[in-house]
Amino acid sequence: MANIAQRCNTCGRTLVKMPGSQYEVCPVCTTVNLFNQKIKGRVLFRIGQFINAAASQYQHELQRQPSNRGKKRAVLCGITYNGHRKKLEASVHNVRSMQQLLVNKLGFPNASILVLTEEESDRSRIPTKRNIQAALQWLVRGCQPGDSLMFYYAGHASQIPDEDGDEIDGYDEALCPLDYRVAGAILDDEINATIVAPLPHGVTLHCVVDTCFSGTLLDLPFLCTINRDGLYKWEEHQLTNKGTRGGKAVCISACADDQYSGDTSAFTGKAIGALTFSFIQTIENERKLTYGALLTSMRKKVNHAQQVVSRFMPCASSMPQEPQLSSSKRFEIYSEPVII
Repeated sequence: MANIAQRCNTCGRTLVKMPGSQYEVCPVCTTVNLFNQKIKGRVLFRIGQFINAAASQYQHELQRQPSNRGKKRAVLCGITYNGHRKKLEASVHNVRSMQQLLVNKLGFPNASILVLTEEESDRSRIPTKRNIQAALQWLVRGCQPGDSLMFYYAGHASQIPDEDGDEIDGYDEALCPLDYRVAGAILDDEINATIVAPLPHGVTLHCVVDTCFSGTLLDLPFLCTINRDGLYKWEEHQLTNKGTRGGKAVCISACADDQYSGDTSAFTGKAIGALTFSFIQTIENERKLTYGALLTSMRKKVNHAQQVVSRFMPCASSMPQEPQLSSSKRFEIYSEPVII
């Protein structure tokens, strides 16, 4: 009997039904996929056993994630979307570069950094929706005053019509996990509820989001915008209270909610996110940074890259327009020192 090809209902991975089997467990997301809907009671019982086994295995994998004890921990997520027509070549390189910065410059222990890319051998580290959600929950679980948390994301994002009336522009911003076509996107509402709202007093969260439509991706209440003359202003972006429990959340994103970002080789000759490179270079090379100085330096580096790209490719338009700064705190954060 010939084998029957089918895709996983959750992540889209191609599965193959072997002769005599009614189901297959996806090796990436552990979803049980049925090949025959007319299944006897004994088969359902066996499937239940597989589901329980898969759930137990997944919990075991979560327990093997890095320890979240200690002052510093991070989640770094880079999605390449292999096989997609809009594949992102630089995502994994972005993540590795950020990891080096955190370990070598900012003192993050390697054991406290959770990396999610398509290159990981551990299936709990593949950037599916469920794994990203679990990683974000791990990031803030048990955080204590004095902790420094980091979330980094390089991948695709999108805008989705707002259904609960909390967006000024009428759209939710959302991350696109590897399996977004089946599992759906991760809305800014969920990201805020998971890693922003629980932050207690004395905990600091920094997010660096190198993706399109990212200006208010964390739904933080205050957004700093800078015009072409270098003058900044703060805008309130809260129709509902989406702050923290006293902690500080800061997000540095590649562009405004209605703009596109992109990778470039203008900096090093190798594709890397423009926001990622400008952030790393500024943190590594400049001392006593305030958030305002950080944003200004990053803008200069991105503008320089734009000029290089336009010089060689006059029609190019994929570069990010303006790095954005948003915060859970009011306007004085602009002059506060950057401590990660």
